[in-house]
Amino acid sequence: MINSVYPHLLTEIKQRILSSQLKAALSVNAEMITLYWNIGNDIAKKQSEKGWSAGVIPQLAKDLKSEFPNLKGFSERNLSYMLKFANEYQDVTILQQLVAKLPWGHNILLIEKIKDQNLRFWYAEKCIENNWSRDVLDVQIKTKLLERQGKSINNFENTLPKPLSDLANQTLKDPYIFSFLSFDQNIKERDIENQLIQHIAKFLLELGKGFAFIGSQYHLEVSKKDYYLDLLFYHTKLKCYIVIELKNTAFKPEFTGKLNFYLSAVDSMVKETEDNPTIGILLCKDKDNIEAEFALRGITNPIGISEISFVEKLPDNLKSSLPTIEEIENEMKKFQN
Repeated sequence: MINSVYPHLLTEIKQRILSSQLKAALSVNAEMITLYWNIGNDIAKKQSEKGWSAGVIPQLAKDLKSEFPNLKGFSERNLSYMLKFANEYQDVTILQQLVAKLPWGHNILLIEKIKDQNLRFWYAEKCIENNWSRDVLDVQIKTKLLERQGKSINNFENTLPKPLSDLANQTLKDPYIFSFLSFDQNIKERDIENQLIQHIAKFLLELGKGFAFIGSQYHLEVSKKDYYLDLLFYHTKLKCYIVIELKNTAFKPEFTGKLNFYLSAVDSMVKETEDNPTIGILLCKDKDNIEAEFALRGITNPIGISEISFVEKLPDNLKSSLPTIEEIENEMKKFQN
């Protein structure tokens, strides 16, 4: 029940809004997030102290709209989010160190989609690290990025020094999830591979932090014979070249032998002295983990093996931001020229 204490609450919140406007005109994200938390915390305290029900929020939204008619963000729905936000993050230190660095829409998405706070913090940190949009964050949550991160079958522990082996392991995912064009039943396997290369190149650039694209079908000449790497990247964190081989089939042990050969060739012909050993990533439609582990035994070069999964349909708002096939082709030509 709203009583005589309510005007004091309204006055306090009005003062907070005016103070925030003077400091940053609500344009600085951290200031806005802090303001929202304080408002939510004010409401929570009054509900606890005075026994007010949720009915205070519609009245508060109405009065704030009357007081600040040109100021958005104080609707009944958003005030309810502020209350939930303050209840979720009662530790002000967490607010300042992490969630205040994220836009409000990102914070609401994390609260709505993820109940476990530690898991929520992990996605928040990755969001800040990779500068994800809200739509990309939504896709990463839906595709369970944390469960895929560092899950590839690899031999990094035996072929790379620490901490490079740990960093390399965390860089890889299993499976990799990409959108894919639809093909008719008569399409040739080579055409599927070409489309696969184009999409994977673009998505690794966008979603795999640190990957710098070098080229597709990268040419190497070994003993007067021509060889072509599906994709060649340089990883800015690992400070090494990364060779990615794509297979539109299930994993076969002989795939690792060919990739091992490519890695040796890149180390000898492309790698600079200051670069770390070249890493290979083998992407297959399917794999047997035990078979993959056996195939890597005795391999001296670092190789990771992951599956590919295709998202059949992306959200329209994310799909519109993706490049067309022509745009990807033009981008690749620029790197190859």
